[in-house]
Amino acid sequence: MLDYLPSTTSLEDLLPQLRNQGYAVLSAKTVVQWAGCSSEHLHALSADWVGMPKDAYLKDGGHYRSRRHSCFIFDQGQLRLAPARAHWQSLDYNALHGGMKRWFDPITSQTIEQQVWVDLLSAFAQTASDLCLVDPSKQLDVPWCIEAHQFRIDTQNGIGRPTPEGAHRDGVDLVGVFMVDRQNIKGGETRVFDAHGSSGQRFTLTEPWSLLLLDDAKVIHETTPIQPTAQGGYRDTLVLTCRAGAFQGD
Repeated sequence: MLDYLPSTTSLEDLLPQLRNQGYAVLSAKTVVQWAGCSSEHLHALSADWVGMPKDAYLKDGGHYRSRRHSCFIFDQGQLRLAPARAHWQSLDYNALHGGMKRWFDPITSQTIEQQVWVDLLSAFAQTASDLCLVDPSKQLDVPWCIEAHQFRIDTQNGIGRPTPEGAHRDGVDLVGVFMVDRQNIKGGETRVFDAHGSSGQRFTLTEPWSLLLLDDAKVIHETTPIQPTAQGGYRDTLVLTCRAGAFQGD
């Protein structure tokens, strides 16, 4: 299978790209600049995806997804951990798992207490704020509510599905998908479609700690299933969602 690699965006072009196309991909080198962190600390986070608990809510009967979930609030330039809460989406945005309160084990303190974690989530929220500056209809003086999901999709039983719900929006303002690692797999192609038209793009995220940013109002996205090429195949991602003023379900 031929992988179509994404075109990456510079920091200077990030906001125009998001505004005009609804999505942008940053290389790992640009992520380091974007977050103001070190490459060494960023890549050291990858070990925190090992040994996560299985997702017990998969309605397709699969056992291919492991995950952790925590929530944060970014307000007045400061990031803080929010009280534990269930992950909830409406059926409008997730026809497969919407309408359910799904409780997952939290992201470990070992992960969230690292400065690089704070740097990543703060940069993400700041990008959401900067994006609002080009859309006067959006409010700026509100906290940003961030949900963070650590995902491992494995191929232990054959096919693994990164997005079993199919092409979707998340019901938030900004989505970020970090490619943390992928080993011994094929597939996992990202597809981004215009939410209000017929155009679309396809590419495969392969570089560790590259980042796909999505304006959730403008685009729909999905990732195709993965298949093993050797034993121990998996795909690790960090997915962040950012919503102004309140978490979904509030």
